[in-house]
Amino acid sequence: MTIEIWPEVARRVAYAGRIFTIRQDRRRSPGTGREHGFDVLEASDWVNVVALTGAGRVLLIRQYRAGPDEITTEIPGGTVDGGETPRQAAERELEEETGYRSSDWTLIGRVEPNPAFQTNTTWTFLARNAAPASAQHFDETEVIEVEERPLDEIPGLIAGGTIKHALVVCAFFHLAARGLLSLPPPPGVDGPAPVAESRTRT
Repeated sequence: MTIEIWPEVARRVAYAGRIFTIRQDRRRSPGTGREHGFDVLEASDWVNVVALTGAGRVLLIRQYRAGPDEITTEIPGGTVDGGETPRQAAERELEEETGYRSSDWTLIGRVEPNPAFQTNTTWTFLARNAAPASAQHFDETEVIEVEERPLDEIPGLIAGGTIKHALVVCAFFHLAARGLLSLPPPPGVDGPAPVAESRTRT
């Protein structure tokens, strides 16, 4: 079977907001020739920053998130603005949200948050030797608390559900892939998935 790109027949903007745009596209199946509708969410690329101090502690931030309507524990990050590279956005977001700067940056991973309907990419950077350098500079909807935590506490924070932002967990996976962190199994997973018992209907 050959997988092909579906040709676009038409598209229209259904909603244009501050942080994303929703398109309604029509595409034709190469296999059947039939047209199908797709909702597509256009968004700017995002960045995440795993920032480590000279002592090897990781910077975590706590802030209110309207989606789950709760205070979440995350790492610095945000949107790549027009005219910025992902690296420039990462440096800006780190300083704006935490007041820390770093001169030692490494791109450690990139993922597509949900290619089923999103267009953007999340870039994850490692910033070593991060140190306080300025005051925080918040957006209008931000109030952020910063804390330094030992890096070896991260697996427990993930396993215990304190850190549950999917892209933040993914950022720490990128760190683990470089041998800098050992992650636990996902919460509630103690071993191989159980095999369902076969049942005979009587």
